[in-house]
Amino acid sequence: MKLRTALGSALAALALVLPMAVPAQAAEGAFHYTYVDGFGQERLVDLHDPVSGKCVNLHGVGHDDVLPGYGPHNETDTAATVYVGASCTGAEWRLRAHGRPARDDLELRSVRFDAPDAR
Repeated sequence: MKLRTALGSALAALALVLPMAVPAQAAEGAFHYTYVDGFGQERLVDLHDPVSGKCVNLHGVGHDDVLPGYGPHNETDTAATVYVGASCTGAEWRLRAHGRPARDDLELRSVRFDAPDAR
């Protein structure tokens, strides 16, 4: 009887752990944007296979106290929403998967890629 109880407990614990072992889903492809650094130099940033479903504050522009980035280009396989504010706040624009580059006057500080089930 103890063996059956131990086996049942082990199987129940395994059932709880397995769903947590699933790796984070990522959009496949690259997302690009440009920003001007503290020295006045234009920098092009590439995000390769970014995580889906989570807000990403972008490098160099992810705080509201610096100039925003601009000209995003979504070459991933999923749609992305870019935000003018950090932490996915403020005005937002939707960029199609494998879309054309946005105009340079489209500013951004953060982005969220669609979760895999939304594709």
